[in-house]
Amino acid sequence: APVMSISVRPASNPDSEKMMAALHHLADEDPTFVVSVDEETSETILSGMGELHLEVLVERMKREYGIVATVGRPEVAYRETATLITEGQYKHIKQTGGRGQYGHVVLKLEPMDAGRGFSFVTEVKGGRIPSEYIPSVEKGVIKAMAKGPYAAYPVVDMRVTVTDGTYHDVDSSEFAFTEAARVCFRTLFLKGHPVLLEPVMSIEVSMPEEFMGPVAGSICQRRGRIESMDDVGDLKVVSGMVPLSEMFGYSNTIRTITSGRGSFTMHFERYEAVPFAIAEEVVKKRREANLIR
Repeated sequence: APVMSISVRPASNPDSEKMMAALHHLADEDPTFVVSVDEETSETILSGMGELHLEVLVERMKREYGIVATVGRPEVAYRETATLITEGQYKHIKQTGGRGQYGHVVLKLEPMDAGRGFSFVTEVKGGRIPSEYIPSVEKGVIKAMAKGPYAAYPVVDMRVTVTDGTYHDVDSSEFAFTEAARVCFRTLFLKGHPVLLEPVMSIEVSMPEEFMGPVAGSICQRRGRIESMDDVGDLKVVSGMVPLSEMFGYSNTIRTITSGRGSFTMHFERYEAVPFAIAEEVVKKRREANLIR
């Protein structure tokens, strides 16, 4: 899955349709490149495997299709998950004359191992929630997970079990159960000590030996962990792990500290929890931008 996004818009409005056609052609060639439109801002969003990947695609759009684009600031594809098991209930009840709305669910949220995704389980007994409403409960949970309650990033690695609930013969509906599940999930998730997850990259930097100290320092300054230092021919190779959010502009850094004689490769490895202080800063900025509802 993509780990970084940028917004793009054509330098001239008449190029909008041409730009979208070009981007879809590029996406057809590259399964790691995703084009989408932000529903709230109507911006075109390009998502890929890193800064260089997206820079190359924007350059190709200019070179092969003649479209110059204005590029927004890169955004890291954070995720969020809970760390504690939580259980609770929510009743969605509205009465505004005529037919009302009634949906009542009892949910259990459990964090799963990293990379496990999402699991929805039904343990409702005796028709306490009619079977035709169970898909609506799942729909409400998925809706809540798409923009998580903590930082409005997708929620991952959760098992959600609907254990009980009640319904009303007249007022219950698919919508009412979707809303009950959505609100119940959001409330319980925030009680489960949520954490922010960030993409962590494996990195290899090659350089002449005299630059090894500054290169190692540049990785550590970016919250990186050095895992090995090896000889490959006449060069030294430093390998490690580093958060993607700290790697913007790293190609310029390497060029500067090695006098143009160093190079690096970087690949997505896994998601890891963001340190609390940094996570709080990310959440604060998103609140100030009205991205968390």
